[in-house]
Amino acid sequence: MRTSFSVVIVGAGAGGTSVAARLKRMSPTLDIAVIDPSEFHYYQPAWTLVGGGQYDSAKTRRPMRECLPHGVEFIPGRVTAFEPDQNVVVLEGDTRIGYKYLVVAAGIQLDWDAIEGLTDTLGQNGVTSNYRFDLAPYTWQCVQQFKGGTALFTQPPMPIKCAGAPQKILYLAADYFRKHRIAADIRFFTPGPSMFGVPFYAKALDRVMSDYQAKACFGQKLVRVDGPAKTAYFEITTDGVKSIQPIEFDLLHVVPPQSAPRFIRESPLADAGGWVEVDKATLRHTRFPNIFGIGDCTSTPNSKTAAAVKNQMPVVATNLMAALTGQGQTMTYDGYASCPLTTSAGKVMLAEFCYDGAVTPSFPMDPRSPRKIYWWLKRSFLPYLYWNIVMKGKRWPRTHKRRDFPEALPSIKP
Repeated sequence: MRTSFSVVIVGAGAGGTSVAARLKRMSPTLDIAVIDPSEFHYYQPAWTLVGGGQYDSAKTRRPMRECLPHGVEFIPGRVTAFEPDQNVVVLEGDTRIGYKYLVVAAGIQLDWDAIEGLTDTLGQNGVTSNYRFDLAPYTWQCVQQFKGGTALFTQPPMPIKCAGAPQKILYLAADYFRKHRIAADIRFFTPGPSMFGVPFYAKALDRVMSDYQAKACFGQKLVRVDGPAKTAYFEITTDGVKSIQPIEFDLLHVVPPQSAPRFIRESPLADAGGWVEVDKATLRHTRFPNIFGIGDCTSTPNSKTAAAVKNQMPVVATNLMAALTGQGQTMTYDGYASCPLTTSAGKVMLAEFCYDGAVTPSFPMDPRSPRKIYWWLKRSFLPYLYWNIVMKGKRWPRTHKRRDFPEALPSIKP
């Protein structure tokens, strides 16, 4: 096995694979290695639809080697350490891989064990999560088998990937319950103060919650699950004093706490929060100029979504090639992210925004109105865009831009 490459990419998810493909398009002879321990590549944005009975889970998974571009060396392994002063990545077994330039695309770590009792009951007792490929089908099973009672949906402290996902499944479940005339006490628990981090969209989502007669429980964090007793325990902070509240459930959808991967947190690449410390515009490391970061593992203050990766990919590839060759233009990333919020099985509210919560829709219509065309976009077009454009390293035209809309909410019918 070769142990030195011009470019080494850690992580073969959306960020790592798309950057590898883009670099190969820009320089077909460039020697690139991608390191990842996974056998499969997953299209994770569709797992919400799987959990809502609207998508086939098998279509979200493909063999890793089939997804990587031709001519790229795939090293199936797990990174344990970075030695940036020596331009070396260390793998399990102490294998050392050298590089001229490094791209870190290692994603985010799901901390299932951070919630007491959760791992023991996932996939049974009505406890599920769309954040795992094997559990998303069980979510749909739970929704179908729900005969009435209490349905709880939780969100952990930020940051998490796809911050809208915890509530997307709530809306799909609520829509199913309404259509089948199933009485449900639906509650959404979040440590945060609102339904969404961008106030422009949060107010619209308050209206969606109201339409379903669902209750938002702000300032509350899931800390323990007793599956056999069907009881969830939430930490509530009131005037600085913490207390624990038990709530019985019939269905519990959990989103686990998330963090930067441990091997990044404990490395010289990390900032104080444990994320790969990059310039938020150029995505180049602030202290090691031959290192770039992309996606969920970086310190950029944008929402962690596949749409963000789509727009970061050409920035990383272009800036890396300019640094490698000493010529060519550079690019900047504006913080763009998109969250297609499935407000029902048939409609989506397409939330698009950039750094500082700037509202930047791709279309001139008010993005707070759930629309059927956006459902088609979410269910049919975006998977095609992911597999055939982004994963192939192809540029997609920039369509989003800052637009102004009246403060008053438009008609919102989930």
